[in-house]
Amino acid sequence: MSRFKRIFVIVLDSMGIGNAPDAAEFDDLGADTLGHISDHVGTFLIPNLAKLGLANLKPMKGVKAPKETMGYYCKMVEKSRGKDTMTGHWEMMGLYTTKPFKTFTENGFPKELIDELEKRTGKKIIGNKAASGTEILDELAEQEINDGKMIVYTSADSVLQICGNEETFGLENLYKCCEIAREITLKDEWKVGRVIARPYVGKKKGEFVRTSNRHDYALKPFGPTALNVMQENGYDCISVGKISDIFDHYGITEENHSESSVHGMQQTIDIAKRDDWKGICFTNLVDFDALWGHRRNPEGYAQEIVRFDVKLGELLPELKDDDLLMITADHGNDPTFKGSDHTREKVPLLLYSPSFKGTGELPDTDTFGAIGYTAADNFGLKMPEGTIGSSLLEDLK
Repeated sequence: MSRFKRIFVIVLDSMGIGNAPDAAEFDDLGADTLGHISDHVGTFLIPNLAKLGLANLKPMKGVKAPKETMGYYCKMVEKSRGKDTMTGHWEMMGLYTTKPFKTFTENGFPKELIDELEKRTGKKIIGNKAASGTEILDELAEQEINDGKMIVYTSADSVLQICGNEETFGLENLYKCCEIAREITLKDEWKVGRVIARPYVGKKKGEFVRTSNRHDYALKPFGPTALNVMQENGYDCISVGKISDIFDHYGITEENHSESSVHGMQQTIDIAKRDDWKGICFTNLVDFDALWGHRRNPEGYAQEIVRFDVKLGELLPELKDDDLLMITADHGNDPTFKGSDHTREKVPLLLYSPSFKGTGELPDTDTFGAIGYTAADNFGLKMPEGTIGSSLLEDLK
């Protein structure tokens, strides 16, 4: 019999809490997402995160660390050789990525790739460089609309992104072009982690706005994860946000598309109010990373954390004695750091259940896989061969 009927894993996408031991190898020495946000903006109100132990893990201006927290807390160190979304999430569920996904930040995508994509989509490609999603629209969207071209761009992450105006390009056509790009980029020399459809609306510069109809086409995980083990044994694996895309729908039993991080939290709250499932609810809140980290906006990032804390205050009363909540992050993205890339950092892990008798700090974990292993252990399941991690279940008194 499992100790917890339902496990909620919430990923605050990119909310690192200071340098990982190998940060210098990634040219990220000195990065500290949460610490530098706090230094930059000063006091911001996050009472619920503080009660769960975040302020005990990471001292912050104006945020008082309680003498006794509501739950357990620790820092996690990533073992995989990467600092991207897929690497982090896959490791949470037990996969160890030894080779980083390819990036094309310096010179854009090779001519051969672009030529093949143009031939198969019938669209002339413009852009083909690393850029901000909003800046590339201001620069090229009018040309795309007027001349029937297609914007392709990348970022510091391992992604190929295609923009399409929902009215003139068409959403289904955009998705079709992305499916073609995903097929092309399965070649080893061009293999990116994700192809992303970036739909937008608007007619002229200054009016362009990206919509929530984004769709990610990720590589399928290279092996079974904790999600697969749970699904195969009859447990629910509910995804909120881009989790299903990150795992290419592998091991997912129910998908919930989010329009924003606040919406994703509301979906999670609504799922907590249901009593028709047993297993895991895995939530990704992407706005921290996409709207504020990459755009180097510490004020916006701080406001997003506050908005999350408000919704967290709504979630906590919905949790039952046989529920377990785990809040974490998948990498860092320090909005005060150089460039616009993710940063190699430790991440927080906050654990809470109304049934806890004990609380306090746990030792750092040497892999994010502690999350998947704890979930599998709770349901009495064996993790797949070759996965990494160890369960924290016995430490949760």
